[in-house]
Amino acid sequence: MNSLIPQSILENIPDLYETERSLNPICQIKLFTPDAQWTWYIIEISKEDKSTCYGYVVGFESELGYFSLKEIESIKGALGLGVERDISFKPTALEIIRKFK
Repeated sequence: MNSLIPQSILENIPDLYETERSLNPICQIKLFTPDAQWTWYIIEISKEDKSTCYGYVVGFESELGYFSLKEIESIKGALGLGVERDISFKPTALEIIRKFK
């Protein structure tokens, strides 16, 4: 079980590859480091392992790619703070996220 994302929310995120034909997929979840400059927008998650994600990552560069929730949970920023879920984030089209990042 993932501690960053409640099960009720995980169930509503599209499975891996479900949105691959979409020109403008929806970013479902926003994770961020409160004391660093990293943000992960989850578009899809593996229903099988509940860890492998596809989404938009903003850090040194901004790019679409795959990442692991298990690895993200172990990240600590400069002040030792862990990654958090933005509980006020509403599902948003990738195109809109890219305009503001």
